[in-house]
Amino acid sequence: MAAFKLGKHPPKFDKRTLLFGKYLTAELPPPPPTIDYSKAVPVWPMMGNDKYGDCTCAAAGHMIEEWTANTGTEKTLTDQQILAAYNHFAKGNADAGANMLDVLKYWRKPGIGGDKITAFAQLEPHNDTQAKDAINLFGNCYIGVALPDFAVAPGTDFLQTPWIVPPQGPVGNAAPNPNNGHCIPAVAYDGRNLYVVTWGALKSMSWQFYDAYADEAFAVLSADWISKKGAIAPSGFNMAALVQDMTEVVSAPSA
Repeated sequence: MAAFKLGKHPPKFDKRTLLFGKYLTAELPPPPPTIDYSKAVPVWPMMGNDKYGDCTCAAAGHMIEEWTANTGTEKTLTDQQILAAYNHFAKGNADAGANMLDVLKYWRKPGIGGDKITAFAQLEPHNDTQAKDAINLFGNCYIGVALPDFAVAPGTDFLQTPWIVPPQGPVGNAAPNPNNGHCIPAVAYDGRNLYVVTWGALKSMSWQFYDAYADEAFAVLSADWISKKGAIAPSGFNMAALVQDMTEVVSAPSA
C-alpha cells in the first residue's frame, strides 16, 4: 500500500494578510458553473508527500505544474526542489510540516524551485463562490483542510476514502481534526465537487466536505498564469490594487 503523509500546521493569522473579497466588486460576473484545468496535466507527481510532511510545498509544486501546463510549456519541479523549500521549515525533520501562510511568504520571496508568486489573498471561510472565483481567475485555489479521522484511518488507502460528509455530520470520528492538517490545490470544480491534487492523484471533494473541513484557503496570483493568459484582469476584479497592496504589505509591521 502506498504511503501517505499530511503536514499542514493549524492556520496562522496575520493582520496584514490581504482578503480576497476586498477585490471582488459588484461588476465581477459570476464564476462559470464548471471549470477544469486538470486536463492539461498528464501526471501529478507525489513530490515527496509519501515520505515527508511536505504537503504545503507539494501543493505549490502542483500549482506551478498546472499553471504552466495550461499556458505554455509545462514546468514540473523535481522532488529535490520541493524538498529544498520544505527543509527551510522542517530543518531536517521529515514530519515537521509547515504553515501555509509561511510557505506563501517564502514562495513570494525567495521562491520555490526558482518560481515566485506575485501576490496572495485569503478567502472567506465557507464561501464556495470565492473558491470558484479563485479557480476561475487565478487558475487554482490553495486550500488547507483539517481532515476527519475517518479520512486518514491507519491501514487504509487515503485516496480511496471518499471526501464526503457522512450522514451523521462532522461529529465523532467525522469531526474536523487539526492534527490531520493537509494542504491541497483545487484545480477544477463543478456543481457537486471541487477536484484537488493530493498524494500524486486527482481526488474529488464535495462542496459540503470543503465547507466542513477547510480551515483556510488562498487565491494565489502568479505570472505563470496571468502573463500568459493576458495581463488584463476580468472586469470587476481589481488586479492592480491587489498587486499594489501586496507591495505595500510586505513592508508593514508584522502582526
